[in-house]
Amino acid sequence: MKKTLSINNIINMQYETIPFAGEWFEAFGEPERTGVWFIWGSSGSGKSSFAMMLCEELCRHGKVLYNSIEEGTSLTFKSKLERLNVGDMRRRFNVVSEPIPVLSERLERRRSADFIVIDSFQYAGINYREYIEFKEKYPNKLLIFISHADGTRPSGRSAKSVLFDASLKIWVEGYRATSQGRFIGPNGGKFTIWKDGEWRFWGEKTGNI
Repeated sequence: MKKTLSINNIINMQYETIPFAGEWFEAFGEPERTGVWFIWGSSGSGKSSFAMMLCEELCRHGKVLYNSIEEGTSLTFKSKLERLNVGDMRRRFNVVSEPIPVLSERLERRRSADFIVIDSFQYAGINYREYIEFKEKYPNKLLIFISHADGTRPSGRSAKSVLFDASLKIWVEGYRATSQGRFIGPNGGKFTIWKDGEWRFWGEKTGNI
């Protein structure tokens, strides 16, 4: 049985965070460096672009491994990379396309990536129990799942369960990423992916922006 914790024990705990700055800090503050993030959105919403922008930013803070299960290394995936500052990412960004058991073996190696992106949760083909086992195996890493959407919710029962478990939940719609999780920055958790696209979508939807 674990020892109980006092109020002082909790208050004195130290947490390692990601020192975001600029627009990243404005939207998400300084989120914890480990745990689970969940990004979901409909096709054409800007979800993939946001994921790549996030990878570019995370490369400033550690090594990123992108598990491109859904697209592999297709032409569309290559095009996404070409829109980024690949020069700055070159030494800290790697891509694989492999099932979760193989990925798990890779993460057992010394000096494996700090941040792991799994695109997509649906193509990973794991249920909620398997997700919990995978998550608990790597408490010192940040796992980022990208998910399809069914309306405004993640597609599939397991994906919905993972959403509730994630510490940072990011909904992407109309080229805007919005934090719906535990980390929300000074601007209320909104991150612009593509300014013109955001303006057109939200301007038409609300009459202003």
